[in-house]
Amino acid sequence: MKTSGKGIEFIKGFESLHLKAYMCPAGRFTIGWGHTGGVREGQSISVAEAEKLLADDIAVAEACVSKAGVFRQSQFDALVSFVFNVGTVAFTNSTLRRLVVSDSNNPKIRDEFKRWKYATVGDKKVELEGLLRRRVKEADLYFKTE
Repeated sequence: MKTSGKGIEFIKGFESLHLKAYMCPAGRFTIGWGHTGGVREGQSISVAEAEKLLADDIAVAEACVSKAGVFRQSQFDALVSFVFNVGTVAFTNSTLRRLVVSDSNNPKIRDEFKRWKYATVGDKKVELEGLLRRRVKEADLYFKTE
């Protein structure tokens, strides 16, 4: 399964495009549409490079989500957005993934999305309003009937 055009726009709506590296609230250098791997301070990229990084990052998230099962498009898009943001290891080891695998319609899944509203800044966990907003929207997308 692939992320839909709406799913890609969903991710872009939370990431915003930055052509110069910046420090995100979690203390990581970020560039493009939320790309963090190997980003250096002072780095710049083109829009085309940002789109390529986004496509590559989405492909990694899609592969991870695909291992969890077969889903409706809205569920897949919501989970890809989640994995894109928190990473494959966090999702693979999460209660959210366990619930999705055991019963993809379990209503507890909505609450599991909302638990992922923290960023680690230094050695502290900090609740971020933007992350909670994203998780609520991901949960809404996940439970959207098509």
